[in-house]
Amino acid sequence: MQTAGSAAVRADLERAQAALRAKNAAEAQQMFEAALKLDPANVEAQANLGVMAFFHGDCAAAEPYFRGAIAGDPSLTKMEALLSVCEMKLGQPQAQADMKNAFEKLKDAKLRARLGIQLANLYYEQGDLERTANVLQQLLDLQPDNVNFLFFAQRVYSELANETMNKLAVLAPGSARMEQLIAERLINEGDLKDATMHYEKALQLDPRLPGVHFELAEALMEASPEDPTSQADAEAQLKQAIQIDGDSANVECELGRIALLQSHMGAALGDYQRAYKMNPNSAQAALGLAKIMERREEYPQAAGYLRKAVQEDPFNAKAHYRLFQLDKRLHLEDEAKQQLKLFLDVRAAKDKVKQLDREMHPRTTEMSGMGPSGD
Repeated sequence: MQTAGSAAVRADLERAQAALRAKNAAEAQQMFEAALKLDPANVEAQANLGVMAFFHGDCAAAEPYFRGAIAGDPSLTKMEALLSVCEMKLGQPQAQADMKNAFEKLKDAKLRARLGIQLANLYYEQGDLERTANVLQQLLDLQPDNVNFLFFAQRVYSELANETMNKLAVLAPGSARMEQLIAERLINEGDLKDATMHYEKALQLDPRLPGVHFELAEALMEASPEDPTSQADAEAQLKQAIQIDGDSANVECELGRIALLQSHMGAALGDYQRAYKMNPNSAQAALGLAKIMERREEYPQAAGYLRKAVQEDPFNAKAHYRLFQLDKRLHLEDEAKQQLKLFLDVRAAKDKVKQLDREMHPRTTEMSGMGPSGD
């Protein structure tokens, strides 16, 4: 049975909500305060008064309202999030722990993003790059195309890479891992020749170093893909990689690439099929199978593999163009138009990236920034 007091509280709350819908904040505040006088533990009134004070920039006023609302209903994760922001602004020592706890529990994507960037900034200011990177990865999962998140992540990942390299240089300056790291840096700078030399040094120091045989094979193939000696050396490295690291889709794709260059179609088909079976999401395996199907004039099958490739690697310009050409052959005009547009868009975007790279690294060669698969 509803008492006169509870009826009055409900009436005040309803008038407050009506005032909010009418965008009359002053009246809404009066009604929520009136409800709170009648019922000092009322969660709805406290939560709304806290939110109103928060968005007016008055965290000192908002804080007690948030605490009261959470005490009455611990499931109010949004209130916990806003409270943690207030705690941070008020310089309270528990702010970081509360913000982390709220961030982990929040379901609201928009508020989670706003809270997460503040948490990432806190960690960054403390020099905790690993925790910063962890939060940023979660933010990028929420908003993969957020330019601010991407910029922040790029800065943090670069600092982490430099920090790790410096630590390794101090702890093990002449180690195989240090040689491998130098080689990887040189690969990123487009210096395949010197990278190959450092990979070879790494293997001299530790012939069973995980990952290096495969990376050396990639470098050899990128440096001189048409050279029979490079192909033979790369194939030998890939066989070593299988013995040390076990077989993988990446290894099988490289073997398939070499077999195709040598016109060994049957071997190439087997390599790419094994790669595709190991990893059905491998764009490289799909591209290899598509190339073989094209040479066998099995065009519908080739188009199917190319569709898989562009699905898994949307920024592969060559794959879009190859699919465009096949679509034209198969009279799939709508898809052909779409693939041509995607090819032009991706190529334009990559040209912009290359131009930016040249501006930032004027001494870097044209190969800078190209990965093992090229376009």
